Amino acid sequence: MKTSRRTFIRTSLASATGLSALSIFPQDIFSREGYNNSTPVEVILKPQERPAPANSIRFSVIGLNHSHIYGMTNALIRGGGKLVSVYAREPELLAGFTKRYPNVKVAGSEEEILGDDSVQLVASASIPVDRAPLGIRVMKAGKDFMADKPGIVTLSQFKEVKKVQKQTKRIYSIMYSERLDNPASVKAGELIRDGAIGKVVQTIGLGPHRMNPSTRPDWFFDPGKAGGILCDIGSHQCDQFLFYTGSTEADVALSQIGNFNTVNYPAYQDFGDMIVRSPNASGYIRIDWFTPGGLATWGDGRTFILGTDGYIEMRKYIDIAGRKGGNHLFLVNQKETKYFDCSKVYMPYGEQLVDDVVNRTETAMTQDHCFLATWLALTAQKKAARITG
Repeated sequence: MKTSRRTFIRTSLASATGLSALSIFPQDIFSREGYNNSTPVEVILKPQERPAPANSIRFSVIGLNHSHIYGMTNALIRGGGKLVSVYAREPELLAGFTKRYPNVKVAGSEEEILGDDSVQLVASASIPVDRAPLGIRVMKAGKDFMADKPGIVTLSQFKEVKKVQKQTKRIYSIMYSERLDNPASVKAGELIRDGAIGKVVQTIGLGPHRMNPSTRPDWFFDPGKAGGILCDIGSHQCDQFLFYTGSTEADVALSQIGNFNTVNYPAYQDFGDMIVRSPNASGYIRIDWFTPGGLATWGDGRTFILGTDGYIEMRKYIDIAGRKGGNHLFLVNQKETKYFDCSKVYMPYGEQLVDDVVNRTETAMTQDHCFLATWLALTAQKKAARITG
């Protein structure tokens, strides 16, 4: 990670005098520069400022086709995991990974990792269509699996993953990073749990992204390999809808997809939206690849959570023409209107998942929740009307 002046100042102060010293400096000195989910924990939540994780596991990585693997690996390491080995077919991707984690062993094959009885969990950000088949092999090898989203890209894959997970009793976890690896999202969950906005009745999730087509591999533009826009990015929003509304069952009321501007790839989808509902709440989700060049980050991701006694808005990555950096949360309820800077909020997913592997529990995410969020996204993708030619 490139060290900025702000990062250097913050790290130096935290080392010398602890977090209490930061309150004497203007907040904008320490604003985050760009999108890097690992920054708040690596820079602020140093090991001496939190108790060491109670448990530890040995884990390996197979598949490096999306850079989300770095956030996934960091989450596991922060949570007590020890990175043992890595395997990928692409030498250039391996070079980047081993540079970031120089002590990792490069395995000669996938089978070498699956046959290592000391490895308890495998993490993967392989090409999306390959994740479910890999997860099945991992579970059959007696290990738990942590996939980047989308962790499953077809309903037939979904059926087989559920069957094998039930047979093996292994964990099949999908890292919906827009909630699990985002401090503002974690804070919103805490506020809702504490009753800050009453009963949640609706969520609105907006997931705009910047395209940068020249940086994308060919599989990115193939829905058969990447899963389609609602299956892919939409799974983030489905996860958040279920989590914030406390829904354990849900369905898709309406879904649409379109290709408005990616003319070189007719099968691709650069826009999608959907309406989901449960017996106790509704949700609207909009995804697109139209983030303009004038924005200072890759996307103005926003989440609105409506409760019976108030509402929350999250501006996770940027507050346009407002406060610098990301991780902004705004709360309005019967008592107050309040702003939260969430950049120092601890993200527990990695530690919880490590504990679940050791204790065979479901504290990071229940298996039913993981599968239901994916089922919603897959169903929306399958039934979506195409609104442009």
